[in-house]
Amino acid sequence: QVQLVESGGGLVQAGGSLRLSCAASRRTFNRYDMGWFRQAPGKEREFVAAIRWSGSSTYYKDSVKGRFTISKDNAKNTVYLQMNSLKPEDTAVYYCAAGSIPLGRLNSPIAADFGSWGQGTQVTVSS
Repeated sequence: QVQLVESGGGLVQAGGSLRLSCAASRRTFNRYDMGWFRQAPGKEREFVAAIRWSGSSTYYKDSVKGRFTISKDNAKNTVYLQMNSLKPEDTAVYYCAAGSIPLGRLNSPIAADFGSWGQGTQVTVSS
């Protein structure tokens, strides 16, 4: 298990930007695929973005492609989610997760692919 702590959420106007950070506790951080999920009130948790353990490949939910960028810094045990051109529909609690994504599900991982989760950080986008 990996302990994950998110930060960087907040309130922003539509069209603005935020960068979420997720700090991991273990030195084996670079062996995990990392993902970001979000959950809006009354909705199920949904996949947003993922990055392979090697950092070589990234995957995104269609509605965030071109606006969000996931990256990782193995030296800092940290994964980031840069969010640009934010929309009110991006409002949700964002969760960082660590796990292993099956090769057949790289484009659309599910929550069950990740065994470790952070506590979440609120992102609110006002119109």
